[in-house]
Amino acid sequence: MIDLDDLRNRPEAYKKAAKDKGLNISIAEFLEQDEARREMLTAVEEKRAEKNAVSKEIPNMKGKEKEKALKDMKKLSDKLKKQEIELSNIEEKWMAMQMELPQIPLENVPIGKDEKTNEEVKKVGDLPKFDFEPKDHVTLAENLDILDITRGVKMAGARSYVLKGDGARLEMAVLQFALDHLREKGWTQFTPPYMAFYECFMGTGFFPGVDQENIYALGGQSSKDDPIEPDNLYMIGTSEVTVASYHKDETLKEEDLPKRYSGFSPCFRREAGTYGKDTKGLYRIHQFQKIEQVVLCKADQEEGLKIFDEILNNAEEVMQALKLPYRIVVNSTGDMGKGKVYMKDIETWMPSRDSYGETHSCSYLGDYQARRLNIKYEDSNGKKQFVHTLNSTCIASPRILIPILEIYQNDDGSVTVPEVLRGYMGGQEKIG
Repeated sequence: MIDLDDLRNRPEAYKKAAKDKGLNISIAEFLEQDEARREMLTAVEEKRAEKNAVSKEIPNMKGKEKEKALKDMKKLSDKLKKQEIELSNIEEKWMAMQMELPQIPLENVPIGKDEKTNEEVKKVGDLPKFDFEPKDHVTLAENLDILDITRGVKMAGARSYVLKGDGARLEMAVLQFALDHLREKGWTQFTPPYMAFYECFMGTGFFPGVDQENIYALGGQSSKDDPIEPDNLYMIGTSEVTVASYHKDETLKEEDLPKRYSGFSPCFRREAGTYGKDTKGLYRIHQFQKIEQVVLCKADQEEGLKIFDEILNNAEEVMQALKLPYRIVVNSTGDMGKGKVYMKDIETWMPSRDSYGETHSCSYLGDYQARRLNIKYEDSNGKKQFVHTLNSTCIASPRILIPILEIYQNDDGSVTVPEVLRGYMGGQEKIG
């Protein structure tokens, strides 16, 4: 949700935000609905006040006067009931439209339709040069018997896989290294629920909207003769959903902010709408593991942007420790989602793609999620304000294994374990 008073005061700014983000919502239509709601709400409140006033007088009446008052009360009650139904219908549409309203991006966000209009702002590391014909990560991993896509597909369908042996150990080494990196900086680690109620997805901005089609819903039917009621539970596509919802409906203390949380969880995505796209290997899959940084801070944009740099830097430090070449892009308006104010991606070099591929996203959402989740804090003046939220990938696997396997490969088909991970693999220097 957004600040409706701000929208009413400067609707043109929100019209531009909706247009720049490619959102199919009319700000003018919402304002009409907003005005209709306020008018009907006023009418209902007036009728309720009138009904209450008459109710107080009736006990003091007698005879025909009381009889007439009771008839008038019946008419008044009927009219009030109709108005309340009309108000409920108006508010239902008003709330549904409100869920689709955009946050206004920062002025320095590039305007564009999609990821093709993102702007590169930084490049780190030298691209690898091979004196042999390099293999892609699937060929490497299957030859080393650390990846089995065929059996993964047999068990769970397309975009499924099995990491095994040193492949599974390498993944856990990467994840544990990233967790330790954040722990050493004082972050609180979470193992949150891997499924959540609709309200948590709505609160973090994933529902309703295009993101909803990528979320697995639980419930349904186990067999024709054994129906199961839907659980109102959904599998998370990122621990942002449950970690950001941790303080739902709470009021925090200003002195306890910012809250720095690292959520470690498996993630599940249907990848709807990506038919035929990135079908080979581990780039676009249904299940993966991710360490997500989630921050709740004061309602101060300057502080929020400092924390944005901090959490992006945490991810960069992991990438630099792994000695993987990467670049950073500022996401354009059409590639940042309705709730985000500012966003950057880290893209890592993947030799088999002969290009950089997205491995991390870092986002600042202002008070967008806090309004939907009702998370506030009491400032030094005793005033309650909505917190600001940020989130960023610290590491996600197995996608990060693509550049690790391909960049660290050797001409004999083995893969050198990055030095920083060897302590997590019992000192092992090579796979194969």
